[in-house]
Amino acid sequence: MINEKILLSIETSCDETAAAVVGESYKVYSSVVASQIAIHAKWGGVVPGIACKQHVTAINGVVSEALNTAGISQKEIEAVAVTAGPGLPGCLAVGISAAKAFALGWEKPLVAVNHLEGHIFSAELDGAKIEFPAVYLLVSGGHCMLIYAAERGKYKLLGTTRDDSVGEAYDKVARELGFQYPGGPVIDRLAAVGKETYSFPRPIIKDGYDFSFSGLKSAVRRQIEKGDIVKEDIAASFVAACMEVLTVKLKKAVKEYGPKSAIIVGGVSKSPVLRALLSDGSLGKTEVVFPSLKYSTDNAAMIGAAGWWRFTNNGASSETVGIMPRLSLSRS
Repeated sequence: MINEKILLSIETSCDETAAAVVGESYKVYSSVVASQIAIHAKWGGVVPGIACKQHVTAINGVVSEALNTAGISQKEIEAVAVTAGPGLPGCLAVGISAAKAFALGWEKPLVAVNHLEGHIFSAELDGAKIEFPAVYLLVSGGHCMLIYAAERGKYKLLGTTRDDSVGEAYDKVARELGFQYPGGPVIDRLAAVGKETYSFPRPIIKDGYDFSFSGLKSAVRRQIEKGDIVKEDIAASFVAACMEVLTVKLKKAVKEYGPKSAIIVGGVSKSPVLRALLSDGSLGKTEVVFPSLKYSTDNAAMIGAAGWWRFTNNGASSETVGIMPRLSLSRS
């Protein structure tokens, strides 16, 4: 039995069709994700048009499964939260359209949510309590940024990538090694048994809080083109370079801003290397928080948590709200 207010949340910003039922306490009562990985693998990456069509096909079934798994009906829903951006325009449009239809048909408020803020809230889905001020490292296939939050909901972007995100670099290196999309998990598996025998650059590691991974990716490609390589060692050396850049930048932010919490979110936060490097007490009194592995990649539960915070503090969104493919945190 559910003894708190609940909302339905929907996420379709890229290639995952997801829906969840989330309580006001951020407790997750159901989280359903219909993955398109197998469909896009043969293309080596997400094809927007195909992703959009798959969302259209899957959205109603995913929402029904989320409600059924939670054991509730639409009458018990307080609001409908949905990702409005950033993301692929056509994919976002499917989610927004569906959420508006449900909200209108059920006579419930609509809450537009920033996908990036959803990742920020993902670390709290298992009951973790974040103390502020906080520094967030958001690392995924599409994003790589450092964020300072003096208090909940107040974000200052410290740095972002000048080119590739770290997750994108993972996928491209995997492709150079002959592996299919998505390459991140493959690279991590190879790195776990490889040795750091290749010397790869750490781009702009001492240059502020911005990131750059294109030079690192190019260095890896040149090494592969020379031939006679050990794939496991290439992966281990590449991962070591990525993780050193990420941890050095994060530690610099912690030293400068003195946060109570350092939260690492996004798909790359699943990296066992990154988790090991930041769980060694090197951040001193700053508490290190990671989301559960199941909430690290795109999901609707994180959109539900962020949706609750926005709904409680800002109320419902306009029924005319549209997609915002380039939405930034400053506009959350």
